[in-house]
Order: sequence, then structure tokens, then C-alpha cells
Amino acid sequence: MGEGLMNTVLHAEALKVGHGQLALVSGVCIQLHPGEVVSLIGINGSGKTTLLRTMAGIRKPMGGTVRMGKKDLHACSAMERARHVALVLTGRPAPGLLDVKTLVSLGRQPWTDAMGRLSTVDKEKVRWALDLAGVEPLADRSVDRLSDGEMQRVSIARALAQDTPVLLLDEPTAHLDLVNRVQLLRMLRHIAQRASKAVLLSTHDLHTALDHSDRVALLYQRQLWCGAVNDAEGERLLGEMFSAEGLRFDAATRSLR
Repeated sequence: MGEGLMNTVLHAEALKVGHGQLALVSGVCIQLHPGEVVSLIGINGSGKTTLLRTMAGIRKPMGGTVRMGKKDLHACSAMERARHVALVLTGRPAPGLLDVKTLVSLGRQPWTDAMGRLSTVDKEKVRWALDLAGVEPLADRSVDRLSDGEMQRVSIARALAQDTPVLLLDEPTAHLDLVNRVQLLRMLRHIAQRASKAVLLSTHDLHTALDHSDRVALLYQRQLWCGAVNDAEGERLLGEMFSAEGLRFDAATRSLR
């Protein structure tokens, strides 16, 4: 898919992110397009979560910009950002006694009135999100009775109900077994294509990410490289990234040895 700005829903330019005065990643340039999945890969502490939070507008950049169209994301109101970018964080929420449908309905908050009342359109969006995430059969179940895999799908359904063109996910496959990791990445690919969403996710699951992503974004030596999966493998970037960890990237199996 082309890198033209005309079809870009989120665009980082010369972005610098970090904590306090410590820069973790500098010079980030990345464009996200509707209908594609981009996997963000890097070793622990490389800045994946910080980059995602900055691109969602939760953290302020140390330099550079994140733009949604012609607008500077960090100059927009929280409501504007919430209507453009949905962020799914790692870990289970503390939903109390909520059932699945009620939790997913909370994703409509950027669109509801001041009382949080759901319109007919809001209710239809919730039904659509439950169906697309494959959790409609769980709609009446208490959230505290969900497995980790079910909870992750419900969290994605809540983000889908938010009805944004951009979906950012921090380690969505963490704590899942192999089958659930593959199913989740397949679901995200289906969501990107069917709902024309731009999906950016961070992950440690290298093999599954390479198999189910349109592009990869590699965090290495405080820089970000983004391109096609085959290009990442061909330029030996993956091997260089993980060599310091005592690992070798096997291109034949797309796994670490």
C-alpha cells in the first residue's frame, strides 16, 4: 500500500519520545493507512509502550509531531483524539460487576451526550463491535468470568465501539497461548480489512506478527525502521536487533533461536 499522505489516518513526523529528559526513540516517521496491520517489534525497554501512548495522545512528545490529517494530535481536545484513535492497553481492567455488553458500550463515551445515554446509532455500533470481535455470545456474561483470551477480545470490542479510524494495541497477545495468539492476530487482520481500520500493535510474538502483518516497525538503537516484512528479513535488521540478547533470527522459520 502506498505511503502517500492522502490515504494516511495517522502520521508521525520526526517524533521523539521518552521519559523526562531520557529519549527512548528519536526521529520516528511512520504513516498508518486504512486496512493494514503494522506490528511494532523491539526488545524490552526499547520504548514500544511509550511510542504507542504518544501516538495515542496520552503522552506529550519530546519533539516532532503526530498528525491526524492536517491536525496536530496533541493540540486537539481529548474528545477529538478519542474520536480518532482508540488505545487498548495490556492487562485486565477492573470492571466491577459489569457484563460484557455494558463494558463494550463504554467505548461509545466520546459520542454520547453528557449523560452517557446510548442512541439507536450507539446501540447499533455496540452490536457491530461485539459481532466483529467475535464476542456477541458473551454479551451477557460477567466480565470477571472471562478467560484472558476472551477478555482481550472484549477489550478490542470496546475499542471498536469507539468507532475510530485508528486502533493502537499494546501487547494484545501477552499472556495468551499459541492458538489464541494466532486467532487474535487473524482477527485484527480481519478487522483492519473489513472495517478499514489502521491497526498498530506492539508484540513480542515475532513469528505470528511476521505471518499476519502488512508491515513491521522495528525499534532498534533508538530509531524506528518501518517497511514490508520481506524487507525487514532481507536487510537482516531482525538479526541485528536480537543478537545482543543472545538470539539468532532464523528467516526460514521466522523465529528466534
